[in-house]
Amino acid sequence: MQKSRVALVRGDDRYANVLQALQSIQDDIHLAGKRRITIKLNFVSIRRPLSATHPDAVRAVLDYLKARGVDDVTLAEGPSAGAFREGLRAYGYQDLIARYRPKVVDLNRDESLEVTLYDRELRPLPLRVARTMMQSDYRISVGPPKTHDTVNVTLSLKNIAVGSLVGPNKGRFHQGYPAVNLSLYKLALHIAPHLSILDGFQAMEGAGPVGGDPVDWRIAIASTDFLAADSLACQLMGFPLEDIGYLYYCHLKGLGRGTLEGMELVGNATFEQVRREFKPHRAHESQLAWRIPNVERYL
Repeated sequence: MQKSRVALVRGDDRYANVLQALQSIQDDIHLAGKRRITIKLNFVSIRRPLSATHPDAVRAVLDYLKARGVDDVTLAEGPSAGAFREGLRAYGYQDLIARYRPKVVDLNRDESLEVTLYDRELRPLPLRVARTMMQSDYRISVGPPKTHDTVNVTLSLKNIAVGSLVGPNKGRFHQGYPAVNLSLYKLALHIAPHLSILDGFQAMEGAGPVGGDPVDWRIAIASTDFLAADSLACQLMGFPLEDIGYLYYCHLKGLGRGTLEGMELVGNATFEQVRREFKPHRAHESQLAWRIPNVERYL
């Protein structure tokens, strides 16, 4: 079995961590012929910087791409409340946008395509996903690792999946723990990241994804296998893969490498050096009720 390469970097500079993580897996990042490269930020809130993608992490990604001849890049996000451009101003992205001149797309206002997910009775639920994300030929997820109030942890896949739902479809997506985890797996079949970057310089524990407490972690994770990146992160945070429903389903169906044995860790840090127990959301135990008997019929 070929292992998935995952960069794990620790250091005292956010920008340098992300750039080093990307350089550590550069042989896996194939950009030739890609014409619709989209960087998906995480602005679940446009009011709390700890919950959002930091501009220095994005600057590292843009510099990495620019050094490889990529200039045509889209920054995209669909905040849960508020306008994307308002969040860009609030989080200090003005200089970055002026320098790199990316296209900026508010996914809540984007044209959309229909996908079929699940309602709380596990019946088909049609929802609308932003066309920009569906039709991108290289999706890059950049955001912080955080605990979560519905699926225990939010990482690269969830950043892209839920943020890409258009406007009120985000609210309709939340159909209870079993359905949400199944639907995230289904969305992975359509819009999984091609490159996952988890900027854990400051992560979040407790009442995530918005109101939690900072974790001064000083790491970065990167991989072209989204499941490997997310699975490594959740295990570093103290959450077994088997407890994170949507990642477990992705592992079960072979969408990537979910176990440490299936990963080749590169970079300057080891699992043991940076592992720490994150305080879970207060609803952690309730969130574990995602399991469904005979779930294979839904996958």
